Amino acid sequence: MKLLENKTSIVTGAARGIGAAIALKLAEHGSNIAFTYVSDSSAEKAENLVTQLTALGVKAKAYKSNAGDFAQSETFVNSVLADFGNIDVCVNNAGISKDNLLLRMTPEQWDDVMDINLKSVFNMTKQVIRPMMKAKAGSIINMSSIIGIRGNAGQSSYAASKAGIIGFTKSVALELGSRNIRCNAIAPGFIETDMTHYLKEGDAANEFLKKIPLGRFGKADEIANTTLFLASNMSSYITGQVLSACGGLNI
Repeated sequence: MKLLENKTSIVTGAARGIGAAIALKLAEHGSNIAFTYVSDSSAEKAENLVTQLTALGVKAKAYKSNAGDFAQSETFVNSVLADFGNIDVCVNNAGISKDNLLLRMTPEQWDDVMDINLKSVFNMTKQVIRPMMKAKAGSIINMSSIIGIRGNAGQSSYAASKAGIIGFTKSVALELGSRNIRCNAIAPGFIETDMTHYLKEGDAANEFLKKIPLGRFGKADEIANTTLFLASNMSSYITGQVLSACGGLNI
Protein backbone atom coordinates (compact mmCIF):
# COMPACT_ATOMS: atom_id res chain seq x y z
CA MET A 1 0.00 0.00 0.00
CA LYS A 2 1.30 3.44 -0.95
CA LEU A 3 0.92 5.88 1.92
CA LEU A 4 1.30 9.15 -0.02
CA GLU A 5 -0.55 8.50 -3.27
CA ASN A 6 -1.14 11.71 -5.26
CA LYS A 7 0.51 13.88 -2.59
CA THR A 8 3.21 16.46 -3.26
CA SER A 9 6.20 16.71 -0.95
CA ILE A 10 8.92 19.32 -0.69
CA VAL A 11 12.34 18.23 0.55
CA THR A 12 15.03 20.88 0.99
CA GLY A 13 18.67 19.96 0.53
CA ALA A 14 17.92 16.66 -1.15
CA ALA A 15 20.67 16.24 -3.73
CA ARG A 16 22.51 13.77 -1.52
CA GLY A 17 22.62 12.02 1.84
CA ILE A 18 19.60 11.94 4.11
CA GLY A 19 17.64 14.34 1.87
CA ALA A 20 17.99 12.11 -1.16
CA ALA A 21 17.00 9.04 0.86
CA ILE A 22 13.90 10.87 2.10
CA ALA A 23 12.90 11.97 -1.39
CA LEU A 24 13.22 8.41 -2.71
CA LYS A 25 11.28 6.92 0.21
CA LEU A 26 8.38 9.36 -0.16
CA ALA A 27 8.34 8.76 -3.92
CA GLU A 28 8.21 5.00 -3.36
CA HIS A 29 4.95 5.63 -1.54
CA GLY A 30 3.42 7.66 -4.34
CA SER A 31 4.37 11.24 -3.53
CA ASN A 32 5.40 13.70 -6.21
CA ILE A 33 8.67 15.34 -5.18
CA ALA A 34 9.93 18.92 -5.43
CA PHE A 35 13.39 19.33 -3.92
CA THR A 36 16.12 21.92 -3.63
CA TYR A 37 19.86 22.02 -4.03
CA VAL A 38 22.14 25.03 -3.67
CA SER A 39 25.51 24.69 -5.36
CA ASP A 40 26.32 24.22 -9.03
CA SER A 41 28.45 21.24 -8.01
CA SER A 42 25.27 19.47 -6.87
CA ALA A 43 23.39 20.00 -10.14
CA GLU A 44 24.41 16.67 -11.65
CA LYS A 45 23.46 14.77 -8.49
CA ALA A 46 20.13 16.60 -8.46
CA GLU A 47 19.34 15.61 -12.04
CA ASN A 48 20.34 12.01 -11.33
CA LEU A 49 17.93 12.01 -8.41
CA VAL A 50 15.15 13.37 -10.63
CA THR A 51 15.76 10.42 -12.96
CA GLN A 52 15.53 7.95 -10.07
CA LEU A 53 12.37 9.56 -8.75
CA THR A 54 10.52 9.65 -12.06
CA ALA A 55 11.45 6.00 -12.60
CA LEU A 56 9.25 5.31 -9.58
CA GLY A 57 6.25 6.68 -11.47
CA VAL A 58 5.94 10.08 -9.79
CA LYS A 59 6.48 13.64 -10.94
CA ALA A 60 9.74 15.14 -9.73
CA LYS A 61 11.64 18.38 -10.22
CA ALA A 62 14.84 19.86 -8.82
CA TYR A 63 15.07 23.57 -8.04
CA LYS A 64 18.27 25.49 -7.40
CA SER A 65 17.24 27.47 -4.33
CA ASN A 66 18.76 28.48 -1.00
CA ALA A 67 16.27 27.80 1.78
CA GLY A 68 18.24 30.14 4.01
CA ASP A 69 17.18 33.08 1.83
CA PHE A 70 13.61 34.27 2.37
CA ALA A 71 13.07 35.65 -1.15
CA GLN A 72 14.39 32.46 -2.77
CA SER A 73 12.15 30.35 -0.54
CA GLU A 74 9.13 32.38 -1.58
CA THR A 75 10.00 32.03 -5.27
CA PHE A 76 10.61 28.30 -4.84
CA VAL A 77 7.28 27.58 -3.12
CA ASN A 78 5.38 29.66 -5.68
CA SER A 79 7.09 27.67 -8.45
CA VAL A 80 6.17 24.37 -6.80
CA LEU A 81 2.53 25.44 -6.55
CA ALA A 82 2.56 26.43 -10.23
CA ASP A 83 4.25 23.18 -11.29
CA PHE A 84 2.50 20.70 -8.98
CA GLY A 85 -0.70 22.43 -7.87
CA ASN A 86 -0.49 21.60 -4.16
CA ILE A 87 1.90 21.05 -1.25
CA ASP A 88 0.97 18.36 1.25
CA VAL A 89 4.29 17.67 2.99
CA CYS A 90 7.27 19.89 3.69
CA VAL A 91 10.50 18.32 4.92
CA ASN A 92 12.93 20.98 6.12
CA ASN A 93 16.12 18.99 5.73
CA ALA A 94 18.69 21.54 4.50
CA GLY A 95 21.58 21.86 6.92
CA ILE A 96 25.30 22.42 7.37
CA SER A 97 27.84 22.27 10.16
CA LYS A 98 30.89 24.46 10.66
CA ASP A 99 32.30 22.94 13.79
CA ASN A 100 34.72 24.88 15.92
CA LEU A 101 35.42 25.55 19.56
CA LEU A 102 33.54 28.64 20.70
CA LEU A 103 36.84 30.39 21.45
CA ARG A 104 37.79 30.11 17.77
CA MET A 105 34.37 30.43 16.15
CA THR A 106 33.84 33.47 13.96
CA PRO A 107 30.60 35.45 13.73
CA GLU A 108 30.46 34.50 10.04
CA GLN A 109 30.61 30.78 10.87
CA TRP A 110 27.84 31.21 13.45
CA ASP A 111 25.63 33.17 11.04
CA ASP A 112 26.09 30.69 8.19
CA VAL A 113 24.94 27.77 10.36
CA MET A 114 21.99 29.72 11.73
CA ASP A 115 20.86 30.84 8.27
CA ILE A 116 20.96 27.40 6.67
CA ASN A 117 19.85 25.31 9.64
CA LEU A 118 17.36 27.49 11.50
CA LYS A 119 16.33 30.47 9.40
CA SER A 120 15.62 28.11 6.50
CA VAL A 121 13.00 26.33 8.62
CA PHE A 122 11.27 29.64 9.30
CA ASN A 123 11.50 30.67 5.63
CA MET A 124 10.04 27.46 4.24
CA THR A 125 7.37 26.98 6.91
CA LYS A 126 6.22 30.56 6.47
CA GLN A 127 5.69 29.89 2.76
CA VAL A 128 4.03 26.46 2.85
CA ILE A 129 1.48 27.13 5.58
CA ARG A 130 -0.72 29.28 3.33
CA PRO A 131 -1.52 26.52 0.80
CA MET A 132 -1.76 24.01 3.66
CA MET A 133 -4.22 26.23 5.53
CA LYS A 134 -6.27 26.55 2.37
CA ALA A 135 -6.33 22.77 2.01
CA LYS A 136 -6.93 22.35 5.77
CA ALA A 137 -4.27 19.66 5.88
CA GLY A 138 -0.51 19.26 5.86
CA SER A 139 2.53 17.77 7.53
CA ILE A 140 5.68 19.79 8.25
CA ILE A 141 8.74 17.80 9.29
CA ASN A 142 11.82 19.60 10.58
CA MET A 143 15.21 17.90 10.73
CA SER A 144 16.74 18.61 14.12
CA SER A 145 19.52 16.52 15.64
CA ILE A 146 20.40 14.61 18.76
CA ILE A 147 23.07 17.30 19.18
CA GLY A 148 20.26 19.84 19.57
CA ILE A 149 19.04 17.85 22.58
CA ARG A 150 22.28 16.87 24.33
CA GLY A 151 24.85 19.33 22.95
CA ASN A 152 28.38 18.51 21.85
CA ALA A 153 31.74 20.15 22.41
CA GLY A 154 32.89 22.04 19.33
CA GLN A 155 29.38 22.21 17.92
CA SER A 156 27.77 25.11 19.79
CA SER A 157 26.41 26.74 16.63
CA TYR A 158 25.07 23.46 15.25
CA ALA A 159 23.55 22.51 18.61
CA ALA A 160 21.94 25.94 19.03
CA SER A 161 20.43 25.84 15.54
CA LYS A 162 19.04 22.34 16.01
CA ALA A 163 17.68 23.14 19.47
CA GLY A 164 15.99 26.21 17.99
CA ILE A 165 14.26 23.98 15.48
CA ILE A 166 12.70 21.99 18.32
CA GLY A 167 11.24 25.09 19.97
CA PHE A 168 10.02 26.37 16.62
CA THR A 169 8.40 23.01 15.84
CA LYS A 170 6.45 22.90 19.09
CA SER A 171 5.24 26.48 18.68
CA VAL A 172 4.09 25.93 15.08
CA ALA A 173 2.26 22.76 16.15
CA LEU A 174 0.31 24.80 18.70
CA GLU A 175 -0.50 27.52 16.16
CA LEU A 176 -1.61 25.27 13.31
CA GLY A 177 -3.16 22.24 14.99
CA SER A 178 -6.66 23.70 14.66
CA ARG A 179 -6.11 23.88 10.90
CA ASN A 180 -5.25 20.15 10.73
CA ILE A 181 -1.61 20.94 9.99
CA ARG A 182 0.87 18.85 11.93
CA CYS A 183 4.45 19.88 12.69
CA ASN A 184 7.03 17.47 14.10
CA ALA A 185 10.79 17.17 14.30
CA ILE A 186 13.23 14.31 13.83
CA ALA A 187 16.45 14.19 15.84
CA PRO A 188 18.85 11.85 14.06
CA GLY A 189 21.88 10.49 15.86
CA PHE A 190 25.08 9.60 14.05
CA ILE A 191 24.00 8.63 10.55
CA GLU A 192 26.30 7.26 7.85
CA THR A 193 26.50 9.87 5.07
CA ASP A 194 29.29 11.53 3.15
CA MET A 195 29.12 14.38 5.69
CA THR A 196 29.86 12.05 8.62
CA HIS A 197 32.35 9.62 7.09
CA TYR A 198 35.06 10.91 9.42
CA LEU A 199 33.14 9.51 12.41
CA LYS A 200 33.92 5.95 11.28
CA GLU A 201 37.68 6.40 11.24
CA GLY A 202 40.06 5.29 14.00
CA ASP A 203 39.55 5.45 17.73
CA ALA A 204 36.93 8.20 17.45
CA ALA A 205 34.51 5.73 15.88
CA ASN A 206 34.88 3.29 18.76
CA GLU A 207 34.24 6.05 21.28
CA PHE A 208 31.04 7.08 19.48
CA LEU A 209 29.86 3.48 19.21
CA LYS A 210 30.32 2.91 22.95
CA LYS A 211 27.67 5.57 23.59
CA ILE A 212 25.07 4.02 21.24
CA PRO A 213 23.05 1.17 22.82
CA LEU A 214 22.33 -0.42 19.43
CA GLY A 215 26.09 -0.48 18.79
CA ARG A 216 26.10 0.95 15.28
CA PHE A 217 25.66 4.10 13.25
CA GLY A 218 22.31 4.73 11.62
CA LYS A 219 21.47 4.54 7.93
CA ALA A 220 19.98 7.33 5.86
CA ASP A 221 17.13 4.99 4.92
CA GLU A 222 16.19 4.67 8.59
CA ILE A 223 15.73 8.43 8.84
CA ALA A 224 13.73 8.27 5.60
CA ASN A 225 11.42 5.67 7.16
CA THR A 226 10.88 7.94 10.18
CA THR A 227 10.07 10.80 7.82
CA LEU A 228 7.58 8.66 5.90
CA PHE A 229 5.79 7.85 9.15
CA LEU A 230 5.43 11.53 10.05
CA ALA A 231 4.45 12.51 6.51
CA SER A 232 1.67 9.94 6.23
CA ASN A 233 -1.64 9.44 7.99
CA MET A 234 0.01 6.77 10.11
CA SER A 235 0.96 9.68 12.39
CA SER A 236 -2.34 11.55 12.07
CA TYR A 237 -2.61 12.13 15.84
CA ILE A 238 1.00 13.18 16.36
CA THR A 239 2.11 16.82 16.36
CA GLY A 240 4.63 18.95 18.24
CA GLN A 241 6.84 15.95 18.93
CA VAL A 242 10.52 15.17 18.51
CA LEU A 243 11.30 11.65 17.33
CA SER A 244 14.88 10.71 18.26
CA ALA A 245 16.23 8.29 15.68
CA CYS A 246 19.55 7.78 17.37
CA GLY A 247 20.02 4.14 18.25
CA GLY A 248 19.30 4.91 21.90
CA LEU A 249 21.96 7.61 22.26
CA ASN A 250 19.41 9.86 23.96
CA ILE A 251 18.42 7.39 26.68
